[in-house]
Amino acid sequence: MAIVVLKLPDVKRKREDRPKKCPYCGGETFQRWGRVNKPVKDSRYRTVRVYRYCCCRCKRTFRHYPPGISVADQTERMKKLAELCWVLGLSYRHTEQILCAFGVQMSFMSVWRDVQSGARQVVRRNHWRPVRVLGLDGAYVLGWGEKRPVLVAVDMGNGVPVALGYVDEYSPQAVQHFLEPLVQRLGVSVIVTDDLMSYRQVAERMALGHQVCQFHVRRWVNKAIRELHKTLPEEWHGVLEEVRQLIDELPPEGHKRLYALWKQLGTGLERKRGSLRPVDQLRDLLIRLSQQWGSYITFYGEPEIPWTNNATERAIGRMKMRARTVRGYKNWSGMHNGLLLSGIACN
Repeated sequence: MAIVVLKLPDVKRKREDRPKKCPYCGGETFQRWGRVNKPVKDSRYRTVRVYRYCCCRCKRTFRHYPPGISVADQTERMKKLAELCWVLGLSYRHTEQILCAFGVQMSFMSVWRDVQSGARQVVRRNHWRPVRVLGLDGAYVLGWGEKRPVLVAVDMGNGVPVALGYVDEYSPQAVQHFLEPLVQRLGVSVIVTDDLMSYRQVAERMALGHQVCQFHVRRWVNKAIRELHKTLPEEWHGVLEEVRQLIDELPPEGHKRLYALWKQLGTGLERKRGSLRPVDQLRDLLIRLSQQWGSYITFYGEPEIPWTNNATERAIGRMKMRARTVRGYKNWSGMHNGLLLSGIACN
């Protein structure tokens, strides 16, 4: 069983060292200019000692705060604790009550600001961090009184979401518009997605490597095989078993074998009463798999490319779990920050 350790930022009551340089001019010579006892909201301290210094170069004064202390009344420890309580499922008001149990009087709006600030820090930290393999998947989250489509982009190296978009994943134009700035900024060269046609079209237009999640492929292929097994003549059941074996083993030359099987069934799709015959449905399945085989085995080329999109699915799962306890997001900014933070916090 995995053990998760949540480490909160450390807070010191006073600072022993002197500042290294002036925040205004970069000077390195200072004169101590008094001290103050600053009231803080913390589970351990009620006040901390803060020294003031005067720069000998520009003559301006500034405060030198202890670790975990800033100009805000809350300590960094309490900010992070409020953020974690919200991510783990508590409402803003319930988080306020939890902090009161620690002797910290904090309003629910302060908790809301801590959540928003935490999400902004994540965005700044990940803004220019290179991501070569990016997972993409869509989700629907309650907001504005109805389900809203959200597209989630996840770094497949560490499973951390890097971007969210108010995007319909079934629209190639919308997906491409969302993906283009990420490719330029992060250096994305491979995307990992499910088997939607919109992702395939975008990967081709943008000349990106494309790995289709094998969980999705095997699910729909096995379902198609089960349906065909009920309607096809027994003479073709061996072809179905061979297709199942090819999907399970994923040989590099599997597309050639699929194409050969397609040719054995004859050419031309004959319709019967507006629908395909079972044998024609089998031919359609074979040619589709043969044409798309390259996107099923992209992971063979480089070990850093996963063969499933599980990292993105896990991030979306965390977002959905947190969204169930929110009374619907009221605006895109709140939805973006809330979902992004809840998708990251458990990593």
